[in-house]
Amino acid sequence: MSITTTTHLNFRGDARAALDFYHSVFGGDVVAVTYKDAGGVQDPDEADWVMWGQVVAGNGFRVMAYDVPSRTPWNPGENAVFVSVRGDDTEEITALWDKLAVGSTVVQPLEPAQWAPLYGMLKDRFGVVWVLDVTAPYSG
Repeated sequence: MSITTTTHLNFRGDARAALDFYHSVFGGDVVAVTYKDAGGVQDPDEADWVMWGQVVAGNGFRVMAYDVPSRTPWNPGENAVFVSVRGDDTEEITALWDKLAVGSTVVQPLEPAQWAPLYGMLKDRFGVVWVLDVTAPYSG
């Protein structure tokens, strides 16, 4: 038996833009169901907000997102979620970093670290903190 863990991101009106951005970085397929699509409109101003969405890419990347309706309390918090992207190919991780870095605030530059050939952290324009690193062989 196996499971898949998917990061689920919560927004207030920015879920579609975030999904489109992550799709531009990682590729794959985007699905976005609005409150209107699902027949769940309670506030007409939020009809086109995402009730459920995801990006799934062939390289294993997967993220879900939705827009929290205004009737529901929501506080994005500070560093409430980190999304970790790990790989064993330096060029691939660097290319993903370069795309995610557009419009982002770099917290820790992508560079060699004591525990990894490359490690970096950034906060993207949607306030999501991403940690990217290249896995190091385990040396026990």
